[in-house]
Amino acid sequence: MIRDLTQGSVTRELILFSVPFILSNLLQTIYNIVDMVVIGQFVGAAGLSAVSVGTDLLHLMTMFCAGFATAGQIIISQYVGSGDRESISRTVGSMFTLILSAAVVLSVICCIFADPILRAVNTPAEAWDQAKSYSITCFVGLVFVFGYNIVSAILRGMGDGNRPLLFIAIASIVNLVLDLLFVAVFHLQAFGAALATILAQGISFAVSLVYLYRRREAFGFDFRPSSFRVQKEQALKLCRMGFPLAIQYAAIMISVIFVNAFINSYGVAVSATNGVGNKLRNLANIVMMSISTAAATMCGQNLGAKKFDRVKRIVWVSFAINVGYTMILSAVLLLFPEQIFRLFTSDGEVLSWAARYMPVAVVAFFASAMMMPFNAVINGLGYASLSLIIGLLDSVVARIALALILGGRFGILGYWYGNSLAGFVTVILAMAYFFSGRWKTRKLLVE
Repeated sequence: MIRDLTQGSVTRELILFSVPFILSNLLQTIYNIVDMVVIGQFVGAAGLSAVSVGTDLLHLMTMFCAGFATAGQIIISQYVGSGDRESISRTVGSMFTLILSAAVVLSVICCIFADPILRAVNTPAEAWDQAKSYSITCFVGLVFVFGYNIVSAILRGMGDGNRPLLFIAIASIVNLVLDLLFVAVFHLQAFGAALATILAQGISFAVSLVYLYRRREAFGFDFRPSSFRVQKEQALKLCRMGFPLAIQYAAIMISVIFVNAFINSYGVAVSATNGVGNKLRNLANIVMMSISTAAATMCGQNLGAKKFDRVKRIVWVSFAINVGYTMILSAVLLLFPEQIFRLFTSDGEVLSWAARYMPVAVVAFFASAMMMPFNAVINGLGYASLSLIIGLLDSVVARIALALILGGRFGILGYWYGNSLAGFVTVILAMAYFFSGRWKTRKLLVE
């Protein structure tokens, strides 16, 4: 189950290791986009707005899990690089207990405060009922979402990107079938889309858990109740990296939701446009995020093995891939904006915004393309405090400030551009740290 990423051609290993991530993230994004397409075709703009609002809130809750899952993945990758198999097992048990407990707590809190949360993000009145049913259904199913992310992080930390691809493929197929059944046949609207999403995620989690159990001997985790006891050393390492990452991810998502609250106030058509645009940005970011995830794991293993020249090579190869991909993708989006938006909806008012939205997306793509390779080194180190500082500057300072300044001057386009331009703050800071060379002497999490 463990793959050594400290040997061989960097370009070849990065591409081969990232392909399962690309396919997995593609399926994950399609999994989410299917909701928008089915809702857009069978429910309309109000449904699109509801799913857009609900998806933002679900992503915010998932950011907590993402922080700790990323921490666990990096810790495991460093243990793989240093050859410490026993610590891998202890990390796995601590991850399951900490993250799933957090899922239960967050589910209860979010369900209790669903109405205030929806009011805080300026949910359009026409979409309120559907947004509430979508959000609550997703909140109830957080344990499945968190569980899948735990197993995927464990496997990816050990260099296995193929099995998470299989698990999300299962979820995508189930989600598509259930979406059509619940929304197109039973007319359950946004609630049906949410139910399909959560049931599909639950099935994916169950399958992935069975796989991990059957391969338990490969990494020494026996799945006995005592093995799930939180180990102090591993818990401290998870928290030391996980909390700052969770805060960073949540802060960025909160800033996005804050900006989206202003966008939602422009009405259901603009809210629906923003929802479609966010899905397109997620879809377009698949390659860059996948390369970054693969690069972070590779950096983690090579930092654990003290192969610094190989780490630099990983960064520049991933940078070249990201920028080249972004240039091609941007040309397609700018040339065919309305045709692409029409895949989601036939609403004339929403389609009229397509050409104005696409340049905004292109700005965001280039920020991501330049940022992610350098962030891979920071994440591979487990340097969570720096990630937190960068994330807070990105979200609280840059994103909100730029959106308010530009939005006040240029209206809806100002809010969109402010949101996209904020990513360049992370580019500047992450590049500065990489070129300083200080990452070579920083102590790793496992040391």
